[in-house]
Amino acid sequence: MLITVAINQENYQADLSQPHCLAIPLNFNGAQPNHFGAPKALSKTVEVEGFIGDTHRGGSCNVEAITLTPHCNGTHTESVGHIVNDDIAVASVLTGELIASQLITLGWERAKDSVDSYRPNTENEDKLITRASLKDKLENIDSSLLQAVIIRTLDNPESKKEAIYNAENQPPFFSVEAMEYLVTRGVEHILVDFPSVDKMYDEGLLANHRLFWNVDEGTNTLTTLSQPHKTITEMIFVEDEIDDGSYLLSIQIPAFMSDAAPSRPVIYPMTKNDA
Repeated sequence: MLITVAINQENYQADLSQPHCLAIPLNFNGAQPNHFGAPKALSKTVEVEGFIGDTHRGGSCNVEAITLTPHCNGTHTESVGHIVNDDIAVASVLTGELIASQLITLGWERAKDSVDSYRPNTENEDKLITRASLKDKLENIDSSLLQAVIIRTLDNPESKKEAIYNAENQPPFFSVEAMEYLVTRGVEHILVDFPSVDKMYDEGLLANHRLFWNVDEGTNTLTTLSQPHKTITEMIFVEDEIDDGSYLLSIQIPAFMSDAAPSRPVIYPMTKNDA
């Protein structure tokens, strides 16, 4: 199915018959990604008096109870409720609209080789997504196509789908200048293939989360200048065969009344109509 969409007075065509899912499948009985040492996501057969939710054990149907930590157990989308006292459910922020997005692929840089900064200060071996790398990919893209930015980092092995991120395997993160660049460009939805836009061990500052949502450091309070309509999606996986470029994005989530929920971002290729 082809649809035509108008973005900033320009017409684009998107192919809804060519979806690309960016979510990592969550295997409750096998290898799965993990961040910050959280318990694994689990599923367990529901058993109550007179009922077993497992057809292998004679039950009439399969019924499972699922335990997971959205922030740590795979692809998830979060709202500003992640860092403030206000109960802002991610389901109240995402209303199902299609989002103009740009997929880019870039590498990271060792902090010792970068002019960029971070709060708290970086360590030499930290892996930074820098302002220069973002600007190189995005400066010639019209801001109307940057409602969302989707970032695939190099290298891009399949093992990302079950990576365990910890002190021995720390992921890349944005420099302060990189996040400031995305904010300046008007990006409202950030999607990344690593587990946090901030450093894993950052003394609890969450500097980039705060920059993105415009929440003052040292507080957990929204102001009139905060940006609660924005979202961050982490731990996606973008297959190598998906080309960089413009897409329509649908971020699909359950209606969880929580600051984060497992998500299924789907992108549809989009091209400009020259006629």
